[in-house]
Amino acid sequence: MRTALTVAGSDSVGGAGIQADIKAMASVGVHAATVITAVTAQNTCSVSEIYPLPADAVQAQLDAVLSDCDIKAVKTGMLYSADIVKVVADTLEDHSAPLIVDPVMVATVGDKLYDKTYVRALKEKLLPVCELITPNKHEAEELAGFKINNEDDAIYACEIIGREGTSVLLKGGHMFGNNVVDYLYISSGITKITNPRLKSAGHGSGCTLSSFITANMANGLDLMTAVMDSRKMIQTSIQTQYSVGKGVPVVNPNVKLPKKEDTIRVDVLRDLDNAVEIISETVPLELVPSKGMNMAYAIKGAKGPEDIAAVEGRMLVHNGNVKKGGPIKYGAAEHLSYVLLEVMKTNPDIKCVLEIKVDKMLVRDMEAAGLKAVPTKKQTGESISKTVRASVEGCKTFPDAIYELDGRNPKVTIFGTNPKNVLSKFDRLF
Repeated sequence: MRTALTVAGSDSVGGAGIQADIKAMASVGVHAATVITAVTAQNTCSVSEIYPLPADAVQAQLDAVLSDCDIKAVKTGMLYSADIVKVVADTLEDHSAPLIVDPVMVATVGDKLYDKTYVRALKEKLLPVCELITPNKHEAEELAGFKINNEDDAIYACEIIGREGTSVLLKGGHMFGNNVVDYLYISSGITKITNPRLKSAGHGSGCTLSSFITANMANGLDLMTAVMDSRKMIQTSIQTQYSVGKGVPVVNPNVKLPKKEDTIRVDVLRDLDNAVEIISETVPLELVPSKGMNMAYAIKGAKGPEDIAAVEGRMLVHNGNVKKGGPIKYGAAEHLSYVLLEVMKTNPDIKCVLEIKVDKMLVRDMEAAGLKAVPTKKQTGESISKTVRASVEGCKTFPDAIYELDGRNPKVTIFGTNPKNVLSKFDRLF
């Protein structure tokens, strides 16, 4: 299962903070690892006490999680102080996972959730290293340094907050008009997201929205798609909010969007991710080419490499272990994608390939295991498509693999209907 990290405060009533984050991420099929920055005594009416954790306690939690887990995306919520902001920023600065910052300043019930050192540290330390920040009107005014009175002000605030390259989602729940208009600022462009204004935003709406975005990005969606899908989800969350106390209702984090192409693309990433982890732990090191090995998996009806997921930077041997060179993403392996696309023309059921190093002994092992492997029919100057087509044409039954023993990079490409099917063939060899 893909894992995201939330760095935030604990809400004793369970409607916001860490508690909301865990539930929201789980609804998107993502496991939530947690780093707690503060413990609050609060309910649906007020925040009575805040107990911020020492910065070294936050550091210890970050180190424990990041040293062990493959974190796909990170979200920060209530950080409270400059000391905690610095620890988080310094730790995450060189981490490859996208960072989503919810600049929590005031609880839904109206109480402040930060000290006087927080805002400056947030602007100086965390904004430069984050992928997206999700302020409401009050938070955007603090970060931009002026009051937001109209749409022009809102757009200008996004430009000021995002001037170092950070994307901004300025939430419109506390702004003007019969509709709620959110302003999404990405790559110097503004996209307006309009939804009907509901009676109450609900306790935990900001935490839940940023957690949806983080989890969707952990699942491999691009930023724009993650925000758009998450905004639809939070609208449903607010519409289905419920009461647990005498004050503000709690938003419902347990919502799902109807299954569609984006969800299918996420399933491909997740299935491939699981298979790659198994391959990395079991493949003999002598079968990993010096330039690395890779596995690719296509969505149904793939048109090009943009519809085929693989390991960016391949899988490489490092200090005696096989490690991913980068994340699993679409368009990461152009050569292997064209091999798969050509195979799919001949056999549409094939959607996954694994490419590893080969020698004559491995070819014999494949035959002994009942796997049909045919040699690559390669001619100098021929394209990938022609080579693959020539290799599989004329076979009475579609081969399990094609192999190439000659040249500086001998390799075998194993075919399967999905990663699990490829793994079953791989397992028969060892």
